[in-house]
Amino acid sequence: MSLLGRIIFMSMVCLILIFAFFITLILIFAFSNASFGTLSSDRIPVANLGQDHVLSCYLPNTIVTKLSVTWAKLGESGVVYQYSNGAPILQDQNSQFRGRTELFPDALVNGNASLRLRTARRSDEGEYTCTISSSAGGGKVSISLRTAAYTAPTFTHVNNTLIAQANRWSPKPNVTWFTIDQDVLQGSTYFSEASNNIYSVVSTLQTINNSGNYLCKIENDLVLSTSIITSADSDVSVTSYFTYSDAPPVLLSAYLNIIPFVFCVCYLT
Repeated sequence: MSLLGRIIFMSMVCLILIFAFFITLILIFAFSNASFGTLSSDRIPVANLGQDHVLSCYLPNTIVTKLSVTWAKLGESGVVYQYSNGAPILQDQNSQFRGRTELFPDALVNGNASLRLRTARRSDEGEYTCTISSSAGGGKVSISLRTAAYTAPTFTHVNNTLIAQANRWSPKPNVTWFTIDQDVLQGSTYFSEASNNIYSVVSTLQTINNSGNYLCKIENDLVLSTSIITSADSDVSVTSYFTYSDAPPVLLSAYLNIIPFVFCVCYLT
């Protein structure tokens, strides 16, 4: 490639990277929709169906008076919850949230306006806005709530076979077994579907060592359960933890669209 060709090529790559950078910034600001001062510790949480969930919203490091809080949900009439002058204001509360939402009274003086949502439902999924006004300032923050069903598995060791059981998963998950060094092992998994598209999972790993360490991962698009299993004869000890998908779909889509474009331009150049 000639010197001029290399200059042109590098210039185009730089322009594409700059363009991608600004597009990403625009998307981040569009999705943040947050005024200065109001924050959330989790902007895209996953609520476990049938369990209580807390939507985070607060003013950082401050003592407040004259606090007003409004929680609303995009596309729904009325409010999710409203608080002002030291008391809830629920005359215009949407019916699906009646008796299911509350703030934390002892935390309000510290600017914490987080919302407890009781017994999460699939219909709770969506975009929420928390708006705070107080003597110390305020603003609003948007939170995208997703819902899933998930439980940590239990494990038993019978006749050189590890058996994992998890009673509530939705959407339908995948199950993968590994050695402690992350080598994939061949397991067998069976699903039974209950109501509301919630699945019970039973997975087996056969012909294991009487004493050994293994990993079992149960995952769908929203939740990953990772279990570290130590088996000694018939005894099993387990440590399990959850991680959650945190890639905003629009940002991921933009990235996947930009990358092929970059490769296409480089190839043509």
